[in-house]
Amino acid sequence: MTTASEVDVVVAPLSRSEAPGSYVDWPAIIAGIIIASAIALVLLSFGSAIGLSLVNFRAGPDVPAIWIAIAAASWLLWVQISSFMAGAYVTGRMRKRHLDSDEEESDIRDGVHGLLVWAGALVVGGLIAAGGLSAAASAVGSAASTLTTAAATVADDVGTAVDPNAYFVDSLFRQSPGATAPAADTTAVRAEAGRILAQGELGNGVGDADRTYLADLVAQNTGLSPEQATTRVSDVLSAVDNAKAQAAAAAETARKTGVLAAFLTAASLLVSAAGAYFAAQKGGNHRDERVSFGTAFRRYR
Repeated sequence: MTTASEVDVVVAPLSRSEAPGSYVDWPAIIAGIIIASAIALVLLSFGSAIGLSLVNFRAGPDVPAIWIAIAAASWLLWVQISSFMAGAYVTGRMRKRHLDSDEEESDIRDGVHGLLVWAGALVVGGLIAAGGLSAAASAVGSAASTLTTAAATVADDVGTAVDPNAYFVDSLFRQSPGATAPAADTTAVRAEAGRILAQGELGNGVGDADRTYLADLVAQNTGLSPEQATTRVSDVLSAVDNAKAQAAAAAETARKTGVLAAFLTAASLLVSAAGAYFAAQKGGNHRDERVSFGTAFRRYR
């Protein structure tokens, strides 16, 4: 018979039991996404109100546009980083910690929850942006269909108004003060001159033969002398070249601005991902250490 004194009592260390369910705490993630989206909306609205927008920033008369663009990019970076970090911190602080992990593993899980907040907020923002674009496109389509009948009745006038060479053709055949021009219909002549200018824009400019022909047309239909007509043709063609160069410069500026805005957006999103990971870990650490921020949020009785 075995007595109680002869029984070896083995005391096993308490083991951490694995918490049931998934490691991903979706309620905490959703809360972080909502907070991040709300903060970003407030800050972006404030930035748009004071002109800090990459889409349409406003510069004062004495402030170079490049500095306003830098300020807009800095504001976008600040908005993204601060909103994502705030949402990720809340998620890390609210996440339920599982009992089967040590401190290092818990930090990693908190950081992953921060990345999920970052990704979820991006998806929500993308859906909102896509919905806004779709609504805008639908509104534009409805307006266009409503105006179809009215536009058809004035198609000829509209075509003349939007012709980029119409102004330069008018400049060619503008009557000189005091000149006596033959009373003739210049519609066909103007159309021919417009085609010559259009062909010159598509190629390497108006050739010498076309220049001489245009000068003859101008002299015949405006009452100018051949020398004056030649000078007018040269001036108008120079204005056409300047307008073409300005249009090309504006297009190149728009292209560079689009590339820069896309690069800054992508870079700021990557920095925001790192910030969300760090903020979620910090929130988890404060959760475990029971940091209460009592000085900032003191309860008065």
